[in-house]
Amino acid sequence: MGVDLGEREFLIIFASMKYFLIAGEASGDIHASQLIRALKAHDSEAEFAFLGGDLMADAAGVEPLIHYRDMAFMGFIEVLKHLKSIMGFMKTAKQKIATDRPDALILVDYPSFNLKMAKYAHKQGIPVMYFISPKVWAWKEYRVKSIKKYVDRMFSILPFETAFYAKHEYAVTYVGNPTVKEIQEQREKFRTREEFGKKNMLDERPIIALVPGSRRKEIRDNLPSMITAASRHKGYQLVIAAAPNIDESLYREVMQPLGVNVKLVHNQSFELIHHAQAALVTSGTATLETAILGTPQVACYRMNGSKWVYKFYSKLIHGKYVTLPNLIADDAIIPELLLHLCTPDTIDAHLTPLLSETTERQAMLAGYERMQAILTTQDCTENTAREIVAALKTE
Repeated sequence: MGVDLGEREFLIIFASMKYFLIAGEASGDIHASQLIRALKAHDSEAEFAFLGGDLMADAAGVEPLIHYRDMAFMGFIEVLKHLKSIMGFMKTAKQKIATDRPDALILVDYPSFNLKMAKYAHKQGIPVMYFISPKVWAWKEYRVKSIKKYVDRMFSILPFETAFYAKHEYAVTYVGNPTVKEIQEQREKFRTREEFGKKNMLDERPIIALVPGSRRKEIRDNLPSMITAASRHKGYQLVIAAAPNIDESLYREVMQPLGVNVKLVHNQSFELIHHAQAALVTSGTATLETAILGTPQVACYRMNGSKWVYKFYSKLIHGKYVTLPNLIADDAIIPELLLHLCTPDTIDAHLTPLLSETTERQAMLAGYERMQAILTTQDCTENTAREIVAALKTE
């Protein structure tokens, strides 16, 4: 199933295609919107329907069937509380697929929902393409069985996933990483530090960026410890990268018991991280973004801080690392502070050396360079679009 992306010219004439995409999070909205634009570049008349967000709507020229902000539930309890809504979303998506009969279902991460949709589409005889694999190499490895059964093509954005899936006798295609291209494009628009400060009413002190995630629970669990640790550095100003789907009132609610009023910036996360001296980042895609941007960081993931929860998850999670920079480089580039180990004291112990030109800071920046060499600079969404259309042409 692996394909040499560099050899085949894309000169295929075919009828315009219909695509149904599902992205359940803010990051998925970003990546899927880029893929939609790449597909449209090959077929300007292509039709799209999707579960996703505003960026996908801009790219496709149509509104989402369901917006991802209504689907972003995290953790077993939260999912259980909203199970009726989730089942309703799934029913709506299935009805749309049955009515429209798209030429392909394109899934973007979000495995609990998307693998069920993969099974449904497969039974309907609709090709299933998966862009951005679920993190089955970290936990819930049993999902590989469903992927092999119901997913026709898997397009990987993490180079180590090809070897992982090969162990399960399932071939995937590494297409490059979308974050590389997205940051390259955004860099061209970055303002100077002075201009960025004026735009956001910041003073001249160096910045510690706080990146507490895109889910309400992540923000509630991680932001207090981040603020407490970073506030110890009086010569720095704290700035929060606000998630696009989260109302500002939540951040104010979290800050109120701490007696602080930390500045928020909206829709400028990459630029904020770029201008920061260091960043405190909730574990996830943002750790990779921060590494590509070249800003030293501490990865935080508090959730429930109890030791028994840590021991429970330690048995579920496979491998030495959980953050993407460390996984890609197969090396401990950035510190990973998980659950009860994520406290203001431990965060600050790792943050302090990153705020000046120390050996720790230089070692992390060198690790970033090794990681980026492994990722390569391939055009991820262009490669994926070309592979999807070529695969459908041979159906």
